[in-house]
Amino acid sequence: MSLKEFAGQLPDFAKDIRLNVGSLLNEALLNDQRKYGLLLACAHGTGHKPLVEAAEAECTPKLSPEAANAARAAAAVMAMNNVYYRFTHLAGNQEYRNLPAKLRMNVIAAPGIDKVDFELFSLAVSAINGCGMCIDAHEAVLKKAGVSAEIIQTSVRIAAVMQAVATVHSATA
Repeated sequence: MSLKEFAGQLPDFAKDIRLNVGSLLNEALLNDQRKYGLLLACAHGTGHKPLVEAAEAECTPKLSPEAANAARAAAAVMAMNNVYYRFTHLAGNQEYRNLPAKLRMNVIAAPGIDKVDFELFSLAVSAINGCGMCIDAHEAVLKKAGVSAEIIQTSVRIAAVMQAVATVHSATA
């Protein structure tokens, strides 16, 4: 099932979400690797299995195996990092920020695709997971690489819409 068909199953009160999915699928600002990689990473980032299945069906044929794997890897490593770094940021005891994380995250250094694309995937999943520290870190890398505010904002719009699809579907299916 395509993402558009999946979104089409949402109830009428979520019409705006359905329309936003269609708009994202037609997004022209991003190249296909970025667009479909973001859709796949964000679907995995929601943890909503029916959405993941729809995103896999939609996106995997449009991505190289390396890009699809990088999108999944971004969601996986951010599931871990966003919890850890959100804790270090929110904890009143500043001592935690100075301790080594001792978490394996090798995929960040060698994602198998263009580093900027992986950073976009990681930023979007971090937005879903609400980790301000990770959002700031990924956004800084992207800005340093010359990525425009429009591309960064589009990536986060994809995250917002995919999270909304997962939320509404899980509450109404």
